[in-house]
Amino acid sequence: MAGLYRASLFVLAFVLTTTKAQTPTSSPAPTPCALRSNTSCAECLRNVTFLLLFSLQCLWCAPSKQCIDYPVRNILPPSSVCPLNDARWGLCWVNFQILIITMSVLGGVFVIAILVCCCCCCKCERIGSKREDAKVERQTRARKSRQNVKRTEMQLRHDEIRQKYGIAKDNPYARMNNP
Repeated sequence: MAGLYRASLFVLAFVLTTTKAQTPTSSPAPTPCALRSNTSCAECLRNVTFLLLFSLQCLWCAPSKQCIDYPVRNILPPSSVCPLNDARWGLCWVNFQILIITMSVLGGVFVIAILVCCCCCCKCERIGSKREDAKVERQTRARKSRQNVKRTEMQLRHDEIRQKYGIAKDNPYARMNNP
């Protein structure tokens, strides 16, 4: 047990001496968007992340060449800030108007695809239940026909036995008394 304890202490000491103490490096504060005006779209949108609520966002307005703080309180920037056709966010070659149209179309296609999948699943389930009902009905009919065949065979065997021992009755409703 003492050997195990010493080995674990040796490993701990080795790990502590080989790892360097890492001090957390603070990233430089992002440059305010207004200071990036009159530069280029690429410079303005350089540090843009797609998480609107958690970081500084910049919006490039092409005709005025202004780098503006993204109005995070609004989903879309108002026209007074920059027209949607001239606004750039995230990528310089995609304007907001195209972005909105594309996202709307993709969202619509996604919703329609989900609805079609749900309808197909329900339809397949209904068809499957109809097939199962027909299968159960066929099995029931087959079971009844086998039962009738067995009943008929048993009746014939009983009639043969009655004939053999002379107790066959001419009238099936007559009492079976001694003759």
